[in-house]
Amino acid sequence: MTTDFKIRSPLFISFEGIDGCGKTTQINLLKEFLIQNKCEVIVAREPGGTEISEQIRNILLHSKHKISPVSELLLFSAARSVLVQDLIKPALESGKIVICDRFFDSTLAYQAYGRGLDLEDVKQCNQLASNGLVPDLTFFLSVSLELSKRRMENKAQFDRFERAGDAFFNKVINGFEQIAKEEPNRVFKISSENPIQDVAQQIIEKIVSI
Repeated sequence: MTTDFKIRSPLFISFEGIDGCGKTTQINLLKEFLIQNKCEVIVAREPGGTEISEQIRNILLHSKHKISPVSELLLFSAARSVLVQDLIKPALESGKIVICDRFFDSTLAYQAYGRGLDLEDVKQCNQLASNGLVPDLTFFLSVSLELSKRRMENKAQFDRFERAGDAFFNKVINGFEQIAKEEPNRVFKISSENPIQDVAQQIIEKIVSI
């Protein structure tokens, strides 16, 4: 799909939501659309995106050792700090569009709302780790926990967070809902229970309108 609209760049876009909400699918569709429209696009993920950050990701998601909520927060922050300095900021400074699979909103939802860490402490940590960088647009892909679990049924192996249980994920979902309510000019909630192409169209329409 192409468009006659001029797409703003540089542009920093993040996607948020629990696992199974369709972030990967929508990121791939958006990347394809932007490339078709002659945009330079970089896709990153959190935690990860650089060699150091990918090593931290492996610890966070697959370590068999117990990791405290505070240690989780600091590890996510360390991974983000490297990603911002080594990948995201240079890409934006060169005029590219950056799409990130999760950013600091996930830390707020998972570590503050989910794990119960102090909200202001997490916000301050996010501010430090991101060096003040805030996404221009954030798409919160909303999905029920029940549908998320059905979509994840055939996954071969679950990471530490995916095994956290329903009570934890209900708190995380509430966290994302609160973030979307508090920052309506940046965070756009879209039901990912709708058909994939309908969701993709809503995302594209928002991006070309700014």
